[in-house]
Amino acid sequence: MAGIYIHIPFCKAKCRYCDFTSYPGKIGFAEAYMACVYKEMKLRAPSCKGKVFDTVYFGGGTPSVIDAKWIVGCMNGIRSCFRLAEGAEVTVELNPGTVDREKIDAYRRAGIGRFSVGLQTAVDAQLEELGRVHTVADFVEACKLLKGENFNADVMIGLKGQTFADVEKTVRLIHDQGASHISVYALTPEDGTPLYTDYLNGELPDGDEVADLYARTYALLSSFGYRRYEVSNFALPGRESRHNLNYWRRGEYLGFGVAASSFLFGRRFTNTRDLDEYIKCILTDHYPVVDDEVISEEDAKFEKVMLALRTAEGLSAAEYKREFGSEFDRDFEGAIKKNIRFIEKTEQGRVRIKDEYLYVQNRILVDFLQ
Repeated sequence: MAGIYIHIPFCKAKCRYCDFTSYPGKIGFAEAYMACVYKEMKLRAPSCKGKVFDTVYFGGGTPSVIDAKWIVGCMNGIRSCFRLAEGAEVTVELNPGTVDREKIDAYRRAGIGRFSVGLQTAVDAQLEELGRVHTVADFVEACKLLKGENFNADVMIGLKGQTFADVEKTVRLIHDQGASHISVYALTPEDGTPLYTDYLNGELPDGDEVADLYARTYALLSSFGYRRYEVSNFALPGRESRHNLNYWRRGEYLGFGVAASSFLFGRRFTNTRDLDEYIKCILTDHYPVVDDEVISEEDAKFEKVMLALRTAEGLSAAEYKREFGSEFDRDFEGAIKKNIRFIEKTEQGRVRIKDEYLYVQNRILVDFLQ
């Protein structure tokens, strides 16, 4: 598999927890920016002749904050520059406060068939605390527009003053609105964000409290029929995100726009986070890349293991051997022995972290890094 990612860095306002590359108040640059994204595609296209892309993902920022015609135009650009697989999965992220019937219809006509809606919580006071620009009622209205569609909704746990009753209310609302996929993220207080002050003041739940919220949320989602296929992602059968699965299986992907990363032909490269620098590079026919590295075999092996062990399916030892020509058990013998009580082998020949330990997989994976 291979995927295409388009970063749309514009938004109405910066959420208090946000550390992503986004520019509130600069939506006036959208037309020029999207023209540059198309030009960047044309610069990359010759190196990708013959490659088939299975997924497209519009992320941000808030893709739905810009005029839908720019998203439609971008899809046309992708089809003119690259070869998309038949039935390719195309996803766009939405903020519930920035969509209407006309936008959704335009997305559908462009071939977008999957939507990811940023709810976070079904408690309006918590949305306001986070700096979100939508209400719970906005989410419900957005879901009405998406009725019958394949859509995801985001849930955030570990918020200030959040109880499991709050999380349960959120999950039940999402389920009742017909979401086929739910992503559950633990709030991460990033240095430099306004929310980091709350963390320093001890106003956020501690790690044990968040772990308990996660465990109870996992049980609730399971009771509704959502299967956990990656530590933060739950889906009804057959509704897993193919784009994200490609990341976790260490598939190739090509990113366009500011801060977008790519992994192609054994190289990983990342674009500048500076909007002005990005536009200047593209207009002068230069790649806007600031980091570019060839992945060593040692790093590739760790990446393969680290990404696979985040998932419920785990790592295929046979696939590992085909890719690297060596045995997983031998390459990571020390880490396996140290964590033997946390991992298991399945009848299908896969190695996975046991369900009860998947949430704390970072503590396990650090041993594989060494």
